Amino acid sequence: MPSYRVTMALGALHRGIDPADVLPTAVDTARALTAVEAGTVEIRRGQALVVVRFEAPDDQEASDVGRAVVRRIDELVVVESSRTTRRFGARWYPLH
Repeated sequence: MPSYRVTMALGALHRGIDPADVLPTAVDTARALTAVEAGTVEIRRGQALVVVRFEAPDDQEASDVGRAVVRRIDELVVVESSRTTRRFGARWYPLH
């Protein structure tokens, strides 16, 4: 089954949200819809990113999973940008 990931650039936390809840919530949201391979927090150029890698049978379902994760995380923290990508070989390509 193809591997996908949703990457979210995060801004400010909403009032009363514990930052430790963001990654587990992202992973749990994806896991409710499909098999999750990994979840990570990264810092790139000073920007906090949450990345959830998951499996999906096709691009449409992967896009649906990605949107569901972004919607849920946007309830906890401002999602400044997001992108869902598919892995081909060693590279990741954006879904169209």
